[in-house]
Amino acid sequence: MAASSFFSRWRVRAGYPLAILFLYLAAPTPLAIGIGAVIAAAGLLVRGAAAGHLRKLETLTTSGPYAWMRNPLYFGSAILAGGFAVAGHSVWAALVLVVYFGTFYPVVMKKEEGELRERYGGAFVEYAERVPLFFPRSPRAGDRLVAPGLNGFSWAQYKRNREYQAAFGAILALGVLWLRMYFPR
Repeated sequence: MAASSFFSRWRVRAGYPLAILFLYLAAPTPLAIGIGAVIAAAGLLVRGAAAGHLRKLETLTTSGPYAWMRNPLYFGSAILAGGFAVAGHSVWAALVLVVYFGTFYPVVMKKEEGELRERYGGAFVEYAERVPLFFPRSPRAGDRLVAPGLNGFSWAQYKRNREYQAAFGAILALGVLWLRMYFPR
């Protein structure tokens, strides 16, 4: 448990110096940034769809993207990072992202799974048995895209989860990558 707390705490903190290293190693081109931005936008859409369903600490969310994978926010983040790997146009910069995700996210997901199992008990265990941890499964008959008693995706919930910050951050980071083209190493 101490190791997972360490990884949870340092996940964001480690991201800042690694972002600087990523920018240093990046060699972006307009085409790479354009393709990367499209991929990043797909990641933001997945994250946004998940955030519009997620009611943290209120209920076990199993609707929307959560009907197909247990961690759509992290899956969306991985797609977003993939977009930045392409936009950075550097194998070394991309490797920084792969190492970061490979180091922090499996541990954080495992910790969060334990917390959900403790909070929701059998309901979480049943959910975890039918829905994969990270990579989405194909939709099936009976999947709930709308949770009972709720109206599905909610912009208010999206805002409450402050998911717009991911979109602003991605736009800012793509802008910094664009500027990076004018200041090569």
